[in-house]
Amino acid sequence: MRVYNTKHFLKILFSLHHSDTLKILFPTMLLVGLYSWGIQFLEIEYFHLTSESGISHVGMIHSLLSFVLSLLLVFRTNSAYDRWWEGRKLWGKLVNDTRNFAIKINAILENDKADAQQIARYLKFFPHFLAKHLSRDSTRLALDEDYSDLENALKHHGPSEIIIFLTHKLNHLKKEGKISDLEMIYLDTQLSGFLDVCGGCERIKNTPIPYSYSSFVKKFIILYVLALPIAYVINIGLFMIPLTVFVYYVLMSLELIAEEIEDPFNNDENDIPMETIAQNIEKNVHQIMGIK
Repeated sequence: MRVYNTKHFLKILFSLHHSDTLKILFPTMLLVGLYSWGIQFLEIEYFHLTSESGISHVGMIHSLLSFVLSLLLVFRTNSAYDRWWEGRKLWGKLVNDTRNFAIKINAILENDKADAQQIARYLKFFPHFLAKHLSRDSTRLALDEDYSDLENALKHHGPSEIIIFLTHKLNHLKKEGKISDLEMIYLDTQLSGFLDVCGGCERIKNTPIPYSYSSFVKKFIILYVLALPIAYVINIGLFMIPLTVFVYYVLMSLELIAEEIEDPFNNDENDIPMETIAQNIEKNVHQIMGIK
């Protein structure tokens, strides 16, 4: 995720970054400008149309379509941001659940540091395995200590495997009398919270915006932009060329931004910083459990 200072307005205004829509759309913006020039040449230079021509009335229909398109784009961007924000809330819940679990298990196993540290290993591996599970590009598992006993978990459903290890460990401690029945109940509830986070993230990851809706918005934008110079070039002239390019840039940028943030687990520049959060969880576990 790109970190920036919201107070540096000018720096934000003039900076270009990897996912900047201007860099992505620039080739097609040139094509739109060329198309607009072609329409201007045909209507004014070749056919010598004037503002009295019937084609100038197309602008009235175009104005009505502007309102419809604005509603579609508002819904599109809002629905995409809702998915991003829900993903961020789930990772925030994971941070809180891990801290709570670490505090509880540290208090319960105060006199059994060996078992407490083994559970701490599972706790700090879980967010890394979840990030790996949600994004194939996420590969940070190079921790200082050995995790060869968990390598098989990566071949299956990593987060679930970690919870299975934790559950077996807690049941073993319960049989040894180190964890009471009441303590086991609220620790098990906490474990269920970890899988709730995983399931919520998977729901976002595996349920994209319906293809027909996304495709319709793109087609609508393209048709709207292509009709723009046809309707207004008679009245505006050559100035319609940069205006059409600008309108295309604004509308398609909104669509590209929505596409990027609707799946917040791809490690793109504007996605949720899963590995950063996982590293913070790791530090919290170390601090709470007294691990150096």
